[in-house]
Amino acid sequence: MPPVHKAVIPAAGLGTRFLPATKAQSKEMLPIVDKPAIQFAVEEAVRAGLRDILMITGRGKRALEDHFDRSFELEHYLEARGKVDELAEMRRIAEMADIHYLRQGEPRGLGHAVSVAREHVGDSSFAVMLPDDLMHEESRLLEEMLAVHERYGRSVIALKEVPHAEVSLYGCVRPEEVEPGLVRVVDIVEKPAPEDAPSTLAVMGRYVFSPAIFEALEQVTPGKGGEIQLTDAIGLLSKEEEVYGFVFEKGRYDVGNKLDYLRATVELALERPDLGPDFRKFLADVARRERLV
Repeated sequence: MPPVHKAVIPAAGLGTRFLPATKAQSKEMLPIVDKPAIQFAVEEAVRAGLRDILMITGRGKRALEDHFDRSFELEHYLEARGKVDELAEMRRIAEMADIHYLRQGEPRGLGHAVSVAREHVGDSSFAVMLPDDLMHEESRLLEEMLAVHERYGRSVIALKEVPHAEVSLYGCVRPEEVEPGLVRVVDIVEKPAPEDAPSTLAVMGRYVFSPAIFEALEQVTPGKGGEIQLTDAIGLLSKEEEVYGFVFEKGRYDVGNKLDYLRATVELALERPDLGPDFRKFLADVARRERLV
């Protein structure tokens, strides 16, 4: 199986869960400490060897392009003031991947966002990475999924056990074990009621697709609001060829959720040598004050 070289990052959402902060800026540009959430996804792709990246954007997303472009005025300013480290970081961001941009046009669901990547992807397999699912830099989830795809030559989706009460928030699969940590997707259901869920294995925002996913997307009937669901296409694909689920446990933050966004900010800040020690003392002081109240 030829190695996968391309990643698609859908980034056309309106970010309504973070209003009013996202009224005039892209939710993908909200920072985790001092790094935009979208940059974590790009860096993860690059670590996995995927340097050809297509971002599916929409209206009001120009900041994404500006962030990964060269800024000669800023670079000149940093160079003139001897800010060597900052200058090197700005150039690294602009040069770490070949990033392309394509507008979705109208918000018609995740499935539609993936379908518009067809011309760029062609007949090659590719990864899809949802930036709301931020993976810790020590996670090797994407690399492991790519290895499974190379071994079996079929699509692979990321799965994680979730509490039974939360299955209605995700797409959930009916699994058939292939080996420890790897299942075959027998069926998949989008946001089932807990009593109807086929399992508590939920789909997370990392996928490695064979090009056959595009044929499946063409067959999907638009649902509520005219949206084309990626989950429906995966279900159709699984009837034509095997779709595998790679089960993982750790390393994910849902930064589209306010509480998990805060958790990511706190935990990643604590790991930083420049912030961690002082921030840990601050949090300890806060905890002591809270206990005294």
